Amino acid sequence: MSKNQAMDTKLSKMMTKLLRHTPKEFGLVLDPKDGSCPLSALLKAINAQPRWSWVKQEDIERVVRNSDKQRFDIENGRIRARYGHSYDKIEYTAGEPPAVLYHGTNKYSLPSILKEGISPMGRQYVHLSESTHFASLAGSRRGELAILKVDTQQAGQWGVQFYHAGGEVWLADEVPRECCTVWNPQ
Repeated sequence: MSKNQAMDTKLSKMMTKLLRHTPKEFGLVLDPKDGSCPLSALLKAINAQPRWSWVKQEDIERVVRNSDKQRFDIENGRIRARYGHSYDKIEYTAGEPPAVLYHGTNKYSLPSILKEGISPMGRQYVHLSESTHFASLAGSRRGELAILKVDTQQAGQWGVQFYHAGGEVWLADEVPRECCTVWNPQ
């Protein structure tokens, strides 16, 4: 990883902290409907931290553009985290997902999920993706990777609402165990 990539990773983590977890701690006010704020307000909050005084709008735009997990969205001069909020519940419009979505997790969590279903675990929504690649990015952070396949039609029969967060990311309040199977690539 180059020095620039390492700095972009650190900046992405800082942006995540401000847009997903502790905006008020940094004096940042997010729109309660979609979690967005003016890009200029985010830049000001970042620049107020001595370590980040060098950051320019172009740096933020590059991090958004290059995010492998599609964490952020910039539209009409506003920026938001697409998913993963822990401070306030962002509302999304229900959508019609593909027939199958995937959830990345670790093998340690599998017995619990297969018994109780997928729950948000300290976040506001369960994160699902349209591809196993994206699910593996999300699930590989915490130990040996396991990927669950979610039957969205069956979940819909259980009353599950799905919300499109952008890109390949879909959200749900929870997913019943009856709708989950362990994905096996063979």
